[in-house]
This record gives sequence, C-alpha cells and structure tokens, in this order.
Amino acid sequence: MVLCICAAGLCRPVWAQAPPDAPSIKLGTTIFADYTFQQAPKVLDADGHAVSLSSFNITRTYINITGKVSPRVSFRLTPDITREIDPDSTINGSYTFRLKYAFAQLALDRWLGAGSWTRFGLQGTPFMEFAQEAYRYRFQGSLFEEREGYLSIADAGATARVALPHDHGDVHGGFYNGEGSYRPEVNDQKAWMLRGTVRPLPGHTTLHGLRVTGFVDHDAYSQDRDRNRNIFSVTFEHPYVNAGYDYLATADRPAGQTATMRGRGWTAFVTPRTKIGWEGLLRYDWLRPDAEHLQQVKHRAIGGVAYWLKPINGVTSALLVDIDNTTFDNYSPAQATQRRIAVHLLVNY
Repeated sequence: MVLCICAAGLCRPVWAQAPPDAPSIKLGTTIFADYTFQQAPKVLDADGHAVSLSSFNITRTYINITGKVSPRVSFRLTPDITREIDPDSTINGSYTFRLKYAFAQLALDRWLGAGSWTRFGLQGTPFMEFAQEAYRYRFQGSLFEEREGYLSIADAGATARVALPHDHGDVHGGFYNGEGSYRPEVNDQKAWMLRGTVRPLPGHTTLHGLRVTGFVDHDAYSQDRDRNRNIFSVTFEHPYVNAGYDYLATADRPAGQTATMRGRGWTAFVTPRTKIGWEGLLRYDWLRPDAEHLQQVKHRAIGGVAYWLKPINGVTSALLVDIDNTTFDNYSPAQATQRRIAVHLLVNY
C-alpha cells in the first residue's frame, strides 16, 4: 500500500508501515576469525624442517535468516561456511557451504508461560544452546562437551521448551537423530534429550543470575549399545562476572567394543568483566575418557584477555588474545602437548 504526501504542488510516495502481525524476514551474520601461532607441537615444512605453524583462519561464517510467518509461527535458516579438512576429500582445504540450522517454531505462550515454544527441524540441542548464554567465548573454541565430541551444538529433531512461572527457569527436551547437524541418521535409534534449569532466586538483585541445571542425553549406537551423556551444571551471570561449572558422565559402547567406556570430566570457567569493555577469560577442562579401565587424563587450560566493543545498531564484536594449552597424561602412545597462542575476532549481527 502506498500513501502520498503533497506539499507545494509536489507529491511524494511514502510506504505505509506494515501491521505488527505481518510476515517479516531478517538477515544477519556471524563471523569467527583468528590468527593462530601453534607453539607446540612443531610441524614439518616442505623441506622437512621443524617449524611452528602459524595461520590466518576463518573458522566459522554463519548467514542467519530469521523470519515470522504469523504471530505464532517463526523460522530460522542458517547456512554455515567452513573449511573442509578431510584429507581424503577432493575439496580438502576449500570452503564449503553446509546447513547449520533450519527449523520452524510455534509459540506456546498462549497456553503455557511466556517464552514457551515447540520446534521441528535442524535446531540447537537443549544443553549446548543453553550453555552459550553464560559462556560467550565459542569464537575462541568449542564448549567442553562439544570439543571432546560428546555433544553436538545442533541436530535434527522435534522439541519443546516450557518456561517455568515467575522466571524460575525452564524445561527443554525432545527427540533428535543423535548424529549432529552435519551427519545423516545411520540407524533406527533416536536420542532423547532433556534439560531442566532452575533459577533459585529470581527476585534477588545479585543472585538472579544463578542457575542450576541437569541434563540427560539417552542414545545408542545400535540396539543395546549405549551412547549416553549426563551433565550437572551451575552457572552464574552478573554485570561484573560470568562463571560456570559442568560435571560430565558418559557411557559409550560402539560397534566392535565389548566393554562400556565410562568417561568422567569437568570444566570450569570465569570471565571477570568491566563496564568499559575489557574482560578476562579463564577456563580449565579435565577429562578421563575411560575412567574404569584406563588412567588417561586430558588437561586443558585457557587464559585470555578480551575487549568487547560497544554494540552499535545491534552489531556485537570482540577481540580476544589467548593461550590454549592441552596436555595428556598416561596416553599410549604418548601425546605431545598442544599449545596455541591466538588473536580471535567475533562479529555478530
């Protein structure tokens, strides 16, 4: 619909504002970039010299397309552009275009609490989607459970989230393929995931950001072959500090393996913050992949300093300088220490 404003004998068309319940679509992007110096281990160059690898990288580029079909129905479509790193692939080293999110969402606010919904399609998994709210440094590297290969940040499935009354938390659960966003389903087994989060003191000025979470992921490689994950988590968000602790227990018995591997691990982080954009990052991961049969232990320590620019017109951006150090105890064959020093860039709009 076009309206005309006339003044001094001139008419100018003016587009009428769309009604609030009209369909809409928004376009955004997320970019993770870095310069990384790999101090250890050394790599061999073309002449066989041991050198410290250094590289400029674009680790993630998301194109975020979100929209509203009606007051209750919305959607998200997010392609992910990333580098192919499979040495057996004919496009090894090239940037590839793949799907990260593609789901429709039905708002349930009319029948349940505000913020309740149900989704169908390729979407965030209940724990990983929640964990990123307090830990804002996925552009440095994946969260502990994802980095160790136990959980995927997205998967295809049907889920629902119900918000608890008076901001006391939420429950999010559903059924997924269980293979993650980048792999097709390979069997008849489905993963059911359930996360419950409680905010004990929603009305407290300081402790409003305290949340306690339990998460269960029950899956199988095939019938009677466990692929289970259980997590207990405590997070705290405050204008001056974010912090969190996760305890992870896993059970895995893939094809060809007679005994179940029961992994145990934990991660803790703290990010002290200032009002002028400067922020610290301290994180420690500890993992025993097979706590019942092996003494192998992996340690990861991350430390860095970030500067978060003041958001302008909805654009979030940050620079981070960090050291990421991983050591391996009692591994056979022995695993070399991995140490990387990097400058990371985040742009999100």
